[in-house]
Amino acid sequence: MSNPDEITRNWRSPVRVAIVGTGGIARIHLEALRELNDRALVVAAVDIDGDRARSFANRHGIAHAGTDLRRAMAQTAPDLVHVCTPPGAHADPAREALAAGAHVLVEKPPALSLRELDELATAGAFGTVFQHRFGSGARRLRALLAAGVLGRPLLAVCETSWYRTQEYYDVPWRGRWDTEGGGPTMGHGIHQMDLMLAVLGDWAEVRAVARRQARRVDTEDVSLAHVTFDSGAVATVVNSVVSPREESRLRFDFEHATVEVTHLYGYGDDDWRIAPAPGHEERVALAWKAGAAGVASGHRAQFDEVLAAVAGGAPPPVEVAEARRTLSLVAGIYASAFTGRPVTPADLGPGSVFYDRMQGSGPPWEMA
Repeated sequence: MSNPDEITRNWRSPVRVAIVGTGGIARIHLEALRELNDRALVVAAVDIDGDRARSFANRHGIAHAGTDLRRAMAQTAPDLVHVCTPPGAHADPAREALAAGAHVLVEKPPALSLRELDELATAGAFGTVFQHRFGSGARRLRALLAAGVLGRPLLAVCETSWYRTQEYYDVPWRGRWDTEGGGPTMGHGIHQMDLMLAVLGDWAEVRAVARRQARRVDTEDVSLAHVTFDSGAVATVVNSVVSPREESRLRFDFEHATVEVTHLYGYGDDDWRIAPAPGHEERVALAWKAGAAGVASGHRAQFDEVLAAVAGGAPPPVEVAEARRTLSLVAGIYASAFTGRPVTPADLGPGSVFYDRMQGSGPPWEMA
């Protein structure tokens, strides 16, 4: 039988939230939480820089600020901890919060390696921020695919063509394997790749190249990949931070329709287009029109479901198995780029260098 105190904790409302890491992404988390009709109460702000934590707390009316997550949890009893630190500092606060019995939501990427993610999974159930899954356009697409309206998936294009200046990478933790885990493959295109995988399912093989074309960084600034899926579908994947005309694009060609979304950092319903194949116009158009609508992708859309899950005692979405599939494709792209060979998920298990880190031995790219 469950502990009555635990039942009360899991079902209480509003959900009590602590935020770890008080940089720019923390502000986005806070604003999204406060848009959800008082369903969340932010009770603590924690940062290794105490002055920054106090400034963030004072600016946003948060009662507790400090540098010690354990003390913050003891004093404020959060139900949910949002980890908003740079990627290299995700694991420790996540472990600490899970050990204290709180739910945890980690910004992408969930970990720097598959090994680190698997170790975190043994500490408890937690969610990763992959907000593009939660807009109504993605929900509509997945529902039509599940219902058989679209037919089999055949071909996909997944592009994250963004632009980041050299000054962007002058921040000490960016563009480094040890603190960011990789370049745009890990830190930027992971959002589009996650949505692609949420639609197409498990991947079977990847062949990839990566280059350092223009930025003075340790990692890549461009990668290109060919991905084969268990379903037989194939996809091309581009990740870039050297593209002056910025765009995020996903195109899915199914037997009965093409479905495409083009946006930059988040989509609405108007960003989606559907083109039925000949002979399927009426069924596809009617099903698309009747699908989910009105929800833009973004942190607010995911946090809506996160708060509902936590209030009910369930792990916040996106759960570990789903996040791991995405991180394994990232690892596969790096493994193929470094080795020059096709890579399967089986090649990325314990014993592989790419299970322990994304970086191989010696860069396979040079500055142009």
